[in-house]
Amino acid sequence: MIHRTVIGGKTMSVFPEYHQYDALGLAALIRSKQVQMSELVEEAIYRIETYNPKINAVVYSMFDQARQQAKRQAPSGVFAGVPFLLKDSLETVEGEPTSSGTRILRNIRSPHDSETVRRFRSAGLVFLGKTNLPELSLLPTTEPVAFGPTHNPWDLTRTPGGSSGGSAAAVAACMVPVAGGADGGGSIRTPASCCGVFGLKPTRGRIPTGPDHGELWRGFAQEGVLSRSVRDSAAMLDTISGPDVGAPYWAPPVAQPYLSETSCEPGRLRIAFTSHPFLGNEVHPDCLAGLQQTAKLLEELGHDVSEDTFLIDKKEFALSYLTVLASETCAQVRSIIRKVGGTSTVMDFEPGTQALAALGSTIDGGEYAEALNILSAYARKIAVFFETYDVLLTPTLASPPVPLGSLQISDVESRMIRLQSRLHAAWVLKALHVIEMLAENTFNFIPYTAVFNVTGQPAMSVPLCQNGDGLPIGMQFAARFGDEATLFRLAGQLERARPWFYKLPPSLPYWPK
Repeated sequence: MIHRTVIGGKTMSVFPEYHQYDALGLAALIRSKQVQMSELVEEAIYRIETYNPKINAVVYSMFDQARQQAKRQAPSGVFAGVPFLLKDSLETVEGEPTSSGTRILRNIRSPHDSETVRRFRSAGLVFLGKTNLPELSLLPTTEPVAFGPTHNPWDLTRTPGGSSGGSAAAVAACMVPVAGGADGGGSIRTPASCCGVFGLKPTRGRIPTGPDHGELWRGFAQEGVLSRSVRDSAAMLDTISGPDVGAPYWAPPVAQPYLSETSCEPGRLRIAFTSHPFLGNEVHPDCLAGLQQTAKLLEELGHDVSEDTFLIDKKEFALSYLTVLASETCAQVRSIIRKVGGTSTVMDFEPGTQALAALGSTIDGGEYAEALNILSAYARKIAVFFETYDVLLTPTLASPPVPLGSLQISDVESRMIRLQSRLHAAWVLKALHVIEMLAENTFNFIPYTAVFNVTGQPAMSVPLCQNGDGLPIGMQFAARFGDEATLFRLAGQLERARPWFYKLPPSLPYWPK
């Protein structure tokens, strides 16, 4: 199975079958001694070095540390010896920098592991580096000034989505079988859809946020992973879920491990579907076609499927969400500036971040509380809808992955934002209704995902469809609060019915040359 080859005078292990296994499969090979940890690490490094120059998914490497770990670590943990990439934001590693997609933090080293990283370590994962993301995870595309854009492996001119775009692209390109992510408005599900991989946002409170955070974006954001197989995501959630010390709240307990749920039949589910965008405006015909195909598949699998949805005031919801996000961004920017000290200012951030931070500075406590109250009321209303249905199906996004650059603010807008930053005239942005323009531009691409960040419900993007150009189109499924089990049962059933594991991007070769 393992072949030896000589490249540039250096002998290295090459494992051509690497991409034919998911993370649990690779771990099983290690336990049975069919491969060594060091051989998997070298193969993953080789693939990163080969494909990353085209894709730019990995922005910080930890190859030396990974090689040392592979030499000294005895196989232990469900994922022992499996190569893994961390998202370069919340997943902090002691002694390594965490940039959050910014220029200002790219050399600031973390004093400790985050709780999720500690749990990843306990599962035996080998960290090879960190993945690209938009600055402060704010955009649904991964094009930070600090590191440059990540390219979608299915079409290098297209976005991989965001904010976990680097992780999704790395998994889609088979650099690693699974990678870390986080989702505050669709940041796992959006790149999962764009890159043709599986991604689940867990229930609010399911994943620990310590030791540095209580809530993330007032509970909107949850950490998780992106993977090529459903069972990898399930086993990862088993690994990292559960409260840590000081958790402000936690999700309901589970009946059995999520990994077990993936092989259980879901039974006859009551599934609603809708093409109506909760936010934004139009939905691309390719996404609508995928929705109809998926609804038909669900009927064939024996589920009760009907067209239905809940209604929300798009403008009210979007403005309330952006009000909270702008306030959180303002607080985060101020915290970062204090952290780095010296002469750092808001001008060290990208124009879009500056705009959100400036708008956040104009929002008073009453406006912030009112926005949260409005969103909480919607969460109650949407919960009632799920008294009738077990699952709601929508397209994950309003379109297939869009060209790189199309979700960025214009040069004119950038100059206007930088000018107000220099003049400390945030009121100008508010007077020009910039927050409304930002909301429209963002939610026209991601009209379905952010609602379930607000409600806290689990939601997943499943790579069931492609368009005529071969671009991935994910389908989103949401379930009741705390009910990831139903989603994993359904995802396992869909994976068996319409396998996607061996559908790989055509733009890259999946064997060493």
